Formats: sequence, structure tokens, C-alpha cells
Amino acid sequence: MAEMQTDDRGTLLAVPTERHETHGLLPDPEQQEVRYTVISVDDHLVEPPHMFEGRLPKKFQELAPKLIPQGDGSEAWVFDDKTYLQVGLNAVAGRPKEDWSLEATSFDEIRPGCWDINARIRDMDLGGIYASTNFPSQISGFCGSVYSRCSDPELGQAVTRAWNDWFAEEWWAPYPDRSIPMGITWLTDPELGAKEIRRNAARGFTAVTLPEQPHRIGLPSVSSRYWDPIIQACVDTDTVICLHVGSSGLLPSADDAPKLQLASTLFSTLSIVTCAEWLWSSIPVRFPDVKIVLSEGGIGWVPMLLDRLRFIADHSGLRSTAWPDGAPSPAEVLLRNFWFCMLDDPSVMPILDRIGTDRILFETDYPHADSLWPRVQDTAVDLLGGLPVETIRQITYGNAAKLFRHPLPANPLP
Repeated sequence: MAEMQTDDRGTLLAVPTERHETHGLLPDPEQQEVRYTVISVDDHLVEPPHMFEGRLPKKFQELAPKLIPQGDGSEAWVFDDKTYLQVGLNAVAGRPKEDWSLEATSFDEIRPGCWDINARIRDMDLGGIYASTNFPSQISGFCGSVYSRCSDPELGQAVTRAWNDWFAEEWWAPYPDRSIPMGITWLTDPELGAKEIRRNAARGFTAVTLPEQPHRIGLPSVSSRYWDPIIQACVDTDTVICLHVGSSGLLPSADDAPKLQLASTLFSTLSIVTCAEWLWSSIPVRFPDVKIVLSEGGIGWVPMLLDRLRFIADHSGLRSTAWPDGAPSPAEVLLRNFWFCMLDDPSVMPILDRIGTDRILFETDYPHADSLWPRVQDTAVDLLGGLPVETIRQITYGNAAKLFRHPLPANPLP
């Protein structure tokens, strides 16, 4: 298996490795009985080989990201003189668990639903997913950061626009009710980034993915005023900000630590740190209508954070120096401007009211190793079935439909 190697900003890079024989794709799973209408607010797409063809100005077309066969039978993206892994673990849906590894892979080993919208809709139907939000993958980074740090900013901007154009035309447009339109934006010039958000919003996009901790990938922190034009564009267009775990790299660890296992275990730690940084940045106080989603970090940490916020507000006096006079309390702002995503979290089911059932969204994480697919419906029923019907409606589809302004089927379930 390949080592997990990244560049200085957390992006997986290609590593020479001896590939092992794979076992091929599994047969299609049995179709799930739909008992709940499920809107998944965290799934992923794998950028297809043709994504950038004909989508850049002529002077940049030959410099666009390209999928290149490797000597070991795998494929890797090449862009801006760097080579990026097609990591097998990034798209394991429909593959036997023996093949779940960090080894580089190729498209003939990936289920077509990962990168072809027609096949994705079929996989969504098999698992009982009504609609989903899809984050980018390796060549883009979960927030498009690869393009924003291109050595030629004009090229990077062209690739960013091309990614959004492909998404709008080939992924979202064929089935607009089945996909929540979320774009990427330019991160190294906030005025240009705001312009791209407005361009996407004008054609119907309702979300954008941003780096959860931008200072970790060489950008100004959220505590600076650098991001204000982007935040203002999101508020003006009612665009939801989605912060995906790992979009600014994984948590640092010892050189001899089992990095993948440790990083996966600590996803919730990344989310609580990210949430606290965005909360105390003053962004949600200065922009009271901003909407922020913490993706793939779970919800178990939210009651703990609320407890701590309430305690320090009452005891340590930090509000007088770190919080504007007259503003709602930090805990109140947390429950006004943030939403939290769950895959599992059975221990939190008895205390959902501590968070607020109107703040919780459901996710399936197709096609990653954490994914609930293909047993999405069975898992949702096992996890949520004991809750009041109205709470089930909120978590499985109602909150997401309201937040992302997404249409529902004529008769949502339950």
C-alpha cells in the first residue's frame, strides 16, 4: 500500500508504489425500500477525465488538469507541474473491502456513479437518496484550493470557472431536483472570489465550499477581515458556506503515527476547532445572516461546545474583550448561524434537544469509506426511527430543503 504523503498544504500527491491486484467491482446492491426522503448534505464527486475539455480559454486549454496513465496501471492528475493521486480510498463505493487502500487507482476500478451523473442517480435510487450535495475530490481539493494556489493565477481562475461550468452543465442541469448546486471559488483574491460566488448564484447555485481553517493552507485566517467580500457575497445571494473536514489538511501527527486511522478518528476534533474559530472570528456577528455548515464532523461535540460557551460567558468575562457589546451570546450565535451534519452519532440521539433538531442535517458520504451507501435507508431508520416523526422529517430532509432552498418531492416521507 502507498504511503500517505501530502504537499505542504495537505493535498495528496502521487507516490511511486507497487500496486496489488484488485478484485473488480461488486454487483449492484439490492435496492433499498424508501421509508424516508433523504437529502444528503455531504457526498462527493470524482472529477471525470473530460471535465476540463473545451472549457478554458484557448491559451490555457493545454495547461488544464489532465488525467495521465501511470506505469503501474493507475491514473493520476497532472496540473501546474504537480501530480495528484487518484486515491483508491477516495471512491470505494461498490468495491470489495479488500481493495480499500491508499493505493493509486484508475477509472476502470471506480464505480461510474462516482463521476457520471446518470450512474450517480441510479446509485442514489439504489440507496434511497433523494438529493445530495457533492464536494470536489483530489485534483481540486475539497474546496478548490489546488486551483487557487496555481503558480499562474490567471490559469487557476480559468480552471476554477471551468469546474463550476462543468458542474452546472453536466452534473446539476440534467437532474436539478436531485443535486444541490454547490460551487468552488477563487480563494487568493477575495474580490474575485466574491465575483465567482455571485456568478454561480445568478444561475441557481445555493452553496459554496470554503476552507475550514484557511490559515493552515497559507491564506489569511478567518479572524482577519480578508474574507469579508466573500462572506458579503454569500449573504447577499443567500449562498450557504460549507466547511468540509480535511479541506485545510488533516490534523498534524507524529511521523510514526498511523496517520490515516488517527486522522479519521479525529474528524470531530477538526470540526469543533473550526466551528470555534469561525464563531469567535466575529464573522457571524458582523454578518448575522451568514449560514455555515460543518460537514462530516458529526454532532457529538456540539453539546460540549455549547456548555463551554455558556460557562465562559458566565465566568471568565471574555465577552467584554472578545465579543461585541450588545451582541447575542456566543451560544445563541452558534445556534443561529451554524448547522451540523451527522452520519451516525447514536450516543447523541437522547439529547438532540441540546443542539436543536432544526440545526441537524443528514449525510451519506458517497463514495467514501465512511459512506452509508448502499444501506442508507436501513441506517437512517435504525438511527432515527425512535424519534418523533417531525424530528425525523427535519433531520432527513426538512432542514436541508429549507437551508439550501431545495425542492422536495410531491409526497416526502415520512
